[in-house]
Amino acid sequence: MLTLIKNAQLVNEGRIYKADVLIKNKIIKEIATEINIDVDQIIDAEGLHLIPGVIDDQVHFREPGLTHKANIYTESKAAVAGGITSFMEMPNTNPQALTQELLEDKYQIAEDTSIANYSFFMGASNDNLEEVLKTDPKTVGAIKIFMGSSTGNMLVDNKSVLEELFKKSPMLIAVHCEDEATIQENIRKAKAQFGEGVPISEHPNIRSAEACYKSSSMAVELAKKHNTRLHVFHLSTEKEIELFDNTLPLAEKRITAEICIHHLWFDESKYEDKGTLIKWNPAVKKASDKEALFQALLDDKLDVIATDHAPHTLEEKSNTYFNAPSGGPLVQHALPAMLAFVNQKKISLEKVVEKMCHNPAICFQVENRGFIREGYFADLVLVDLDKPWEVTKDNILYKCGWSPFEGETFNAQITHTFVNGHIAYEYGSFDETQRGMRLTFDR
Repeated sequence: MLTLIKNAQLVNEGRIYKADVLIKNKIIKEIATEINIDVDQIIDAEGLHLIPGVIDDQVHFREPGLTHKANIYTESKAAVAGGITSFMEMPNTNPQALTQELLEDKYQIAEDTSIANYSFFMGASNDNLEEVLKTDPKTVGAIKIFMGSSTGNMLVDNKSVLEELFKKSPMLIAVHCEDEATIQENIRKAKAQFGEGVPISEHPNIRSAEACYKSSSMAVELAKKHNTRLHVFHLSTEKEIELFDNTLPLAEKRITAEICIHHLWFDESKYEDKGTLIKWNPAVKKASDKEALFQALLDDKLDVIATDHAPHTLEEKSNTYFNAPSGGPLVQHALPAMLAFVNQKKISLEKVVEKMCHNPAICFQVENRGFIREGYFADLVLVDLDKPWEVTKDNILYKCGWSPFEGETFNAQITHTFVNGHIAYEYGSFDETQRGMRLTFDR
């Protein structure tokens, strides 16, 4: 099967330039100024930009066990519509992925149902170190440690266990950092002031900057002590930025960090309007945090943009503060949101591609993806930068059926998404005749 993309504006490795791209089966065969050969299909991309497929290193697709909220099929389909061609999914499903067997069960579900390429993280707990150490670095994205209370009994708070994990991990450790003791004390204070009717506006005070910094600084300290490859998920505070630097090329960094879409887009002023729909852990905090994090992204102290896509039903989210779960759906709208920032001249298109496509591949050592290069898998996205559209109930693809971006008009639209050379999405229609592939890692 030969597919030829003609007249595209390629956005790749810091450059924007016009070129043709020839795809043979799953692989990018040739990139040239002009390619004229007989092929099976031609895509005329005049006026469109071609970027590598987005790699989202942090999603919760809820399968197995929580499929009333979402499943791998529905959310991978929404991801592909949003230009995300590969995802890495977290272990806090039901059952939790705390054994190699349970981890492989998830891979089997994805092999059968995922429209996008996939990887799943091995979960760590206070008592599964032996299982963690069996994880294959070539075929699993990372070890995930929840150093906070987001997921109940997946909280790792035993310091000797943490020491052993950081000392012996065969691969990258990815962490959610919030200090549980600090959060519990803040809850006690909030209840003393408000009773059980604590307002959502208290969320950033309960899951405070102090709670984040105390935990993330400990993770960084452990990583430095044991020379562990550490990736810190979803920074939410200005204070945490000081823990990371931009003095080394990304491939040489031992400690990396990421920012999520919601911490770049929302701040605490939006709680009044959005309520628990923007309740995330870590919390959306001050406008000054948002602005500082955006600058740290531009300055390369933050390396990756991800989603932390974590859907819940609207009924669940409509609950009172303590009863509404944290998290929200984002994979369909993450790239359009970043392209809105491009339109506002807050960030360049090249930098968006670097943080959403190239850098996740470098950070996690993903094999042959994340770039438009000959010999790489043809995970590609065509984008029309001047095609406004509004997020409405009618065009939301998440199983949960809602989005924190409802009512937002984005200026850019994804027109085509290629997954391993296959046009999985084109102008609102899907071709589901092929499934995604398991990611592999160059370790």
